Amino acid sequence: MGTQNPSAPPRAQARLTGKNHPDRAHRTTGGLQHDNSPHTTRFTVIGNHLAQHRQLSLLAIGLGVHLQSLPKGAPADIKSLSARFPEGTTRIAAALRELECHGYLRRERHRTPTGCIVSRTVSCNQPATARTHPEPPPRTADRPEPPAAPEVRPQPQPRPQEPCEDRAPQAPREPRGSRKPLPAVPRPECNVPALFRAAADLLADLRRHHSQLLLSAADTAHLTPGVAAWLERDVTPAAVRRALTADLPPEGVRRPAAFLAHRLAAQLPPPAPYREPAAAPPPARPRLPLQNCDGCDRGFRAPRPGRCRDCRSDLQEAP
Repeated sequence: MGTQNPSAPPRAQARLTGKNHPDRAHRTTGGLQHDNSPHTTRFTVIGNHLAQHRQLSLLAIGLGVHLQSLPKGAPADIKSLSARFPEGTTRIAAALRELECHGYLRRERHRTPTGCIVSRTVSCNQPATARTHPEPPPRTADRPEPPAAPEVRPQPQPRPQEPCEDRAPQAPREPRGSRKPLPAVPRPECNVPALFRAAADLLADLRRHHSQLLLSAADTAHLTPGVAAWLERDVTPAAVRRALTADLPPEGVRRPAAFLAHRLAAQLPPPAPYREPAAAPPPARPRLPLQNCDGCDRGFRAPRPGRCRDCRSDLQEAP
């Protein structure tokens, strides 16, 4: 008989499958876990369409949840919210614009009985698009929904055209949806979030200077990289605003977004030249403390008490 190997297993081990597999157990126990307890008082129902929104920023989602938890009549302006939270007025204003664009916030203006106009903020627990277009109820198997009757629309009668020899031929109108895309804008070399926020605030503020330059949220998102490229080249926001709003056409701007995109690309300034850092100033000479002369009691500066210069010279000439 040969020598047996003591380290060999007595029999082949079966492969672990199903719930006993270690990788499967790790996948099932990993990730987020919940420790929930039921609320009885002081709670607010928030929909997952807001808490897990794919396009809203985290600040906008948190601000939307906070607004829905406030009671009726609570202050919800930018000044009150900036005093309540550590974020500044610029970030809170941007978050409110996000909620307003996605239908979670409305700003209405009302006239009081005294004649004053006040602004009212309305927080919506459902986006505005879901309210205007509700989903149809599901069909039941026992009672199928009858087919809707086709809508009969009256055909418009053609208007008789009066003969006119001086009438100029009208150009055919472009159908809806055939709008030309916006021109491309330059992009900054560095992706700095603060630079993009400053550019978006500058574009949103253009309507305060010229009412023709009112931009939508999509147009602002398209033009923001172009303004950020200008700011990256050491151009001040006031200079960018003057370059975009100077010499507007007298007949008006038909497409303000396309007009601004063309100016951002055509008038892009060159990069700022490199400047050597300024040399450090020489260290300041330390000032000696003020002493009183032991001979004439006159004030003078010296590292230690004693006599002033005149008293010392008098002592040297006395012998």
